[in-house]
This record gives sequence, structure tokens and C-alpha cells, in this order.
Amino acid sequence: MKNKSLLIIALLLLGTIAGHAQLKRFSIGPYVEAGFPTGDFANTNKTGWGVGLNADIKLVAGFGVTGSVGYMQFAGETFQVIDYATVSAVPVRVGLKYKLISILYVKLEAGTATFTGDLEGTSFLMAPGVGVRLLGLDFQAKYENWFRDGGRGFFGLKASYNF
Repeated sequence: MKNKSLLIIALLLLGTIAGHAQLKRFSIGPYVEAGFPTGDFANTNKTGWGVGLNADIKLVAGFGVTGSVGYMQFAGETFQVIDYATVSAVPVRVGLKYKLISILYVKLEAGTATFTGDLEGTSFLMAPGVGVRLLGLDFQAKYENWFRDGGRGFFGLKASYNF
């Protein structure tokens, strides 16, 4: 009798956990990203690397809200006798995400990039993108522009794992 009671309790707990996992509407996790400068930014800086933390909140009908905070750095190029400064910033992004099919989504994020190091100040940023999410793994391609002094645009690849 005791073993049957334990088995029933275990099955109920497993069913509750499985049901809760399917209703999970919030996830958070770390990310890494690479940025490939375009335009004038490509003439002054090399490929950038970044890390951070992102969050995803599911809404209704395929819509979701996203947010992230991280650190991004683009090393400066050396051109003839000119050494260009390293560009580093703390980007804070919030956005809207729409799931096209079960694993494919489009996303539009906006926010600020607060410069650190040689540059100071804050820039408005805009980042449209497309991504694929399989379970907790999320891969995204985007174009991000930091609107300051003519803009600093780059194509980005971002990989994250959300819990």
C-alpha cells in the first residue's frame, strides 16, 4: 500500500512538473554574440565580441517581449599611422518578438548603448533580427545600429541558452 501511494504521488508530481514546463512563459539565460562592422565603422574597428544576459516573456498569439543587457567591444583598427580607438559599450535592449512558425521568429529591439572606455556618452540603438529557437537554444541574426556621430552599424550573430 505504501509503495502504491508513493508511486501515485510521484506520477502526480511528474505530471504537474511536465504541465508547468509547457505553460512556462518566462525564460532567462546568458548569451554570446559577434558583431561584424559595416560602412565607416568597418574602416575604424575590427569584429566585435559581446556577452550578456537576456530574458524572454511569452505573450499571446505568438507575440513575446524580450530584453537584454550585456557588454560589447570592437577593437580599433590601425590604418597607416592612425590608431583608432576601441569601442566598448553596455547595450540595454527591449523589444517585441513574433513567432512565424514553431521555431522561427522575427524580432525588433530598441534601447541604449552606454559607451565605456575612450568614448563617453549614450547612443540610441535599433536592432531588427530573425532567429531560430529549439528548446532552450536560441540562434539569431540581426543588424544593429548605434545612432551616434553618424552611426555605428554591424551585422550580429547571437547564441543564447534560456532556462
